[in-house]
Amino acid sequence: MPGLAVYSATKGAIIATTRVIAAEYASKGVRANVICPGGIETPIYLEHLAKDPASVNKTVSLIPAGRVGKPEDIAQAMLFLASDASSYMTGAVVPVDGGQTAV
Repeated sequence: MPGLAVYSATKGAIIATTRVIAAEYASKGVRANVICPGGIETPIYLEHLAKDPASVNKTVSLIPAGRVGKPEDIAQAMLFLASDASSYMTGAVVPVDGGQTAV
C-alpha cells in the first residue's frame, strides 16, 4: 500500500516521543500517554466506505469486538487519561481498537 511506510513511521515517532516526554517530565507531575485508535466512524472513514460498501464487512470481520469504533469510544479513553483515575499512568500506549492489536 503506497505511503504506508511514511504513515507507520509517523505513528512510531508519536509513540516514541510520548514515552520520552513521560520519562523526562514524570518527576514534575506531567503525564504523557498516547491513544492508538483503530477504525473509527469519522467523516473521512464514512466517505471511504461510501466508495466501497463491500469493505464494511471485511473491516468488521477483522475487529474482535465486531464493530467499527465511534468517536465516543475515543472520547471516553481521553477522559480517563485526563482524569485523576489515571494519575499513576504515564508513557502508556493505549489501543482503542476493538481488540485488533490483540490478534
